[in-house]
Amino acid sequence: MPDCLAVPDSPVPVAPPRAHAPWQASLRLRFVDDAGVTRLVERRHSGPLRVQKALYPEGGAICHAIVVHPPGGVVGGDMLAIDATVEAGGHALLTTPGAAKWYRANGRQSRQDVRLAAGAGAALEWLPQETIFFNDADVRLDHSVELAAGARYIGAEILCFGRRASGETFRGGVIRQRTQIRSAGKLLWWEQGTLAAAGAAMHSPFGLGGASVCATLTGVGAPLPAALLAQIRALDPDLAASQVKSVFVARLLCDDSERARQLVTAAWQLLRPHLLGCAAPVPRIWNT
Repeated sequence: MPDCLAVPDSPVPVAPPRAHAPWQASLRLRFVDDAGVTRLVERRHSGPLRVQKALYPEGGAICHAIVVHPPGGVVGGDMLAIDATVEAGGHALLTTPGAAKWYRANGRQSRQDVRLAAGAGAALEWLPQETIFFNDADVRLDHSVELAAGARYIGAEILCFGRRASGETFRGGVIRQRTQIRSAGKLLWWEQGTLAAAGAAMHSPFGLGGASVCATLTGVGAPLPAALLAQIRALDPDLAASQVKSVFVARLLCDDSERARQLVTAAWQLLRPHLLGCAAPVPRIWNT
C-alpha cells in the first residue's frame, strides 16, 4: 500500500485511510561494550517500531542500528517512543532507512518522544534522515539526551515544512519541539519552540525566515579548535556554526532538503573524528 494517496482536485497527499486506532509504538534498545565490541543486548518493541539486526560496517567497536517504522508515515493520534541506552565504553549509531512523514492531524496531535542515554566514556550518534511535515500536521517532538561524565554525543535533524520541490507548502498546522541535553546531571542545552504555519515565526528573521528546511547538527564533547570550527563554517556561507563550552551546534536554513543533507553529512564527517576519534564513512542506507 502506498504511504500517501492523491485525492481529486488536490495535489497535496493525505494520510492513507485506516480502520484501526492510532498507533502507540515504542522501542527500547540497550548496547553494551563487550571487550571492545559494542553489542545490542536488549531490543524490545511494541507496535510498529523495529530494529531488525545489529550492523557492523565499521568493525565491532561501533554498532549501527536502523530504526524502522513500517507504516511509512505518522497520522493524527499516533505516538512513537524511542528509548536507547549505550552503556559505559560502548559506541552506537542510530539512523533510519528514509524520511519520516508526518501527515495531517485530522483533529488529533501526533507525538514522538526520543530518550537517549550514554554511560561513562560511551559514544552515541542519533542521525535520522529527513523529517517531512505535510500540510495540517499537528506534531509534538520531545528529544532528551542524558550523558554520563566523559560520554560523547552527536545528533542531527533535517526538518522539512512541506515538499517545495513538489509544489507542496506548509500552509496549516503546528509543530512543537523541545530538546534538552544533560551531562553528569548538568543541563548543557535547552531549546524549545512552536512553529505554527500561520505564525510569525515561519517568516521572522528570528525564526525560519521564510525557509522551508531547517537542519541542525549538535555535538557534545571536547570543544572544537578554532581551525576545525572555521573549516566547518567554510562548507557553505549559509551554515552557521558555534561552540558553547562543550556543545557544538551548526544550523542551516534553506529550501532544499538535498542540499541540507549534503551539508549536514559533510559537517558530521569533519566533526566525528574530533569528538569520537574515528573516521566518518557514510552509512550505506543513506545512499539507497
